[in-house]
Amino acid sequence: MKFVLICEDKPDSLDVRMATREAHLAYLKTAEVTLQLAGPMLSDDGSTMVGSMFVIEAVDLKAVQGFAEGDPYRQAGLFANTTIRPFRQVIPAPEKGYRVGGEITPAVLPHHRTYG
Repeated sequence: MKFVLICEDKPDSLDVRMATREAHLAYLKTAEVTLQLAGPMLSDDGSTMVGSMFVIEAVDLKAVQGFAEGDPYRQAGLFANTTIRPFRQVIPAPEKGYRVGGEITPAVLPHHRTYG
């Protein structure tokens, strides 16, 4: 089953995030859940990290809770709020994804354009 995990940082805690970031990234590589999408949430300026968001495939809610509790960011007291919700992927359709190495790469939708 898929879940979304949203973790909002405490105000003015960027120093805690940066001090713990390497341990957090190392932890993600050892996760016993499947991380399908993950990254920092940003402030309105588009550059300051203010939280973390994950789309996770796991056996059950308890597995996601265990993953969240083991995160070095959480253990360092970075998060003000943590929310876990079941998630249903609609776009792109899950069967449209394909595997590249050990990673799942989503299919590109026909109307998708890359700018830049």
